[in-house]
Amino acid sequence: MPPPRPLRADARRNREALLSAAREAFLGADTDAHVEEIARRAGVAVGTLYRHFDTREALIEEVYRQEVDALCAAPARLLVQHPPHEALRQFLLLLVDHAAVSKGMALALESIMATDSPVFDNARTQMADALTELLDAGTTAGTVREGVTGPTLLRALGPICHVHAADGWQAEARQITTLLFDGLRFGAPRTT
Repeated sequence: MPPPRPLRADARRNREALLSAAREAFLGADTDAHVEEIARRAGVAVGTLYRHFDTREALIEEVYRQEVDALCAAPARLLVQHPPHEALRQFLLLLVDHAAVSKGMALALESIMATDSPVFDNARTQMADALTELLDAGTTAGTVREGVTGPTLLRALGPICHVHAADGWQAEARQITTLLFDGLRFGAPRTT
């Protein structure tokens, strides 16, 4: 099967406008935004939305996928800017912030949870791989303890990042994440 043809410039602009409008709606207070409203915000017709995304769920998936892609691109940048242990610390805090953003999208995401969409499995794999990259860099530098895998660390963060019930949960989640990070440093050959 040949690769899909690249989008024309106007189609690419429309697609990006739709994703931006949907991101704004889903990550903001309007998590139940209808396709008509998203198309209106993007300045396009509903038919244009459906030319790019077969369903509202496909649009939600793409917004979430882009959020995860942006998050998981951070380790490469962080490792250039910081020592490995600091890059890991900052990424752990970014994961907490991502959970806060995902909370705004939670209602929208519920509509695809019952489908066979691989979006959540793919997101978990990407996040675990990003953590593995940072853990490997830290253990190589001797500033992070050995024997912890990306998937294990992601599992440990799950309960921390999904306690949205109480006011101030994000500050508490960041504090608990810092304690978790301190544990990752304990027993490292050398700490800086």
